[in-house]
Amino acid sequence: MNLLLAEDYLLQDYPEHITNTIRSGHSTCVRFNRTGDFLASGRVDGTVVIWDLETMGVARKLRGHSKNITSLSWSRCGRYLLSACQGWKAILWDLQDGSKYCEVRFRAPVYGAELHPMHHHQFAAALFEEQPMLVDVKEAVQGTNPVEVRHILPSVEKRSDDGADTPTKEKHAKEDARHMTTAIVYTATGEHLLAGTTKGRLNIIDATTHEIIYSEKIAGGVITTLRLTESGKELLVNAQDRTIRTFKVPDLTSADLDPDTIQIPLEHKFQDLVNRLSWNHAAFSSTGEYVAASTFNNHELYIWERGHGSLVRMLEGPKEEQGVIEWHPHKPMLAACGLETGRINIWSVTSPQRWSALAPDFVEVEENVEYIEKEDEFDIHPHEEIQKRRLDAEDEDIDVLGNAEGGAAGGGDVAPFRMPVLFNLGESDSEEEFVNVGLGTLRRKSPDDQDDGAPAGEGRPPAKKTVTQRTRTRKR
Repeated sequence: MNLLLAEDYLLQDYPEHITNTIRSGHSTCVRFNRTGDFLASGRVDGTVVIWDLETMGVARKLRGHSKNITSLSWSRCGRYLLSACQGWKAILWDLQDGSKYCEVRFRAPVYGAELHPMHHHQFAAALFEEQPMLVDVKEAVQGTNPVEVRHILPSVEKRSDDGADTPTKEKHAKEDARHMTTAIVYTATGEHLLAGTTKGRLNIIDATTHEIIYSEKIAGGVITTLRLTESGKELLVNAQDRTIRTFKVPDLTSADLDPDTIQIPLEHKFQDLVNRLSWNHAAFSSTGEYVAASTFNNHELYIWERGHGSLVRMLEGPKEEQGVIEWHPHKPMLAACGLETGRINIWSVTSPQRWSALAPDFVEVEENVEYIEKEDEFDIHPHEEIQKRRLDAEDEDIDVLGNAEGGAAGGGDVAPFRMPVLFNLGESDSEEEFVNVGLGTLRRKSPDDQDDGAPAGEGRPPAKKTVTQRTRTRKR
């Protein structure tokens, strides 16, 4: 019902103005959950913050990392959240109680990690100067912790060097050792993985056999971002060659799939030919009709329309460079992290005031009109009849948790999950940007200041007190 009253979808499909700014520490990455009710943000100190988009307040804080958070990934049901950091580990969180479901340590910092789209028992990770890894998390037996099984994924196809001499084989081995995976994402069904490499190649990896079934060079630089639409039929690729590309992804679930006949045709190229801008991050819109990107050394956000490949909007915001950018899964809403301040800026559609939404029989008019009173409009009814109507209306059951179609918020094929209410006010309050240092004196909070949720004395070592003694000399 609220969607019908707001009618944001009748205005336009992309945001116009910045409507909210939220802050809890210095955020470096954000990610919406599947239903769009919560926004997860990762901070430079390793804390993961869950935001309630209805109240724009902190719903939960998760502490377990010690380094900068590099990526976030939600499970399909919304109960589990995967976070990866530069501290060489990834943590799978259970939001039912905010505990660690599983913690996996690697031998290198993590570029990014992505959960399986159908369940939370498997995820893939791209590592710094290491081969990517597929991790299967086995269910925990009563009284034991979950056990992870790791599978190393290839970054290059196997070479047929049967007839080659030894120097050639050594040369190929050195080239393959420098070929690393920098971005990885699952297909819509989770049966295959799409991986981008440092050489600008796109690999399709079978998630069962862990082998590359298709590889093609699609960019002239390092691939930094891979994103799929909700249907999984379109792929967005951001590389360091100052070009954003969209591709058509074929149906990889076909029973008679022949790897030799796989083709991924290029759809559009998005770039700034005048200013030659580079792109920090890119994302699809909720419907896949638009592509948004944040720019390097620039504070503007670009939005292109995929149908014709034309630029439709340049979003203005705070005068700082934006980093990771994410589009809401159902609404024309964008969230981006400021690189300097760490604030999360949210762009959305500004809805005009609609007084007719307050009452069904209210009609907005441009000018005065002559009103003709109905015959029974102002009749006086008995008090007992009015009371009976009011009591009958109170007996009706109203669904305030379901969606407009009457189903559960998480979709018909997934059991709905509702995050428990957090009663710890210290955990639920967001951080203030300014702190009081004296009477009438404020200063901006720095990243080194103690966290609001940490106990006193744990944020940093106590300062040493020094006392200076003064001596007086008296003349006699």
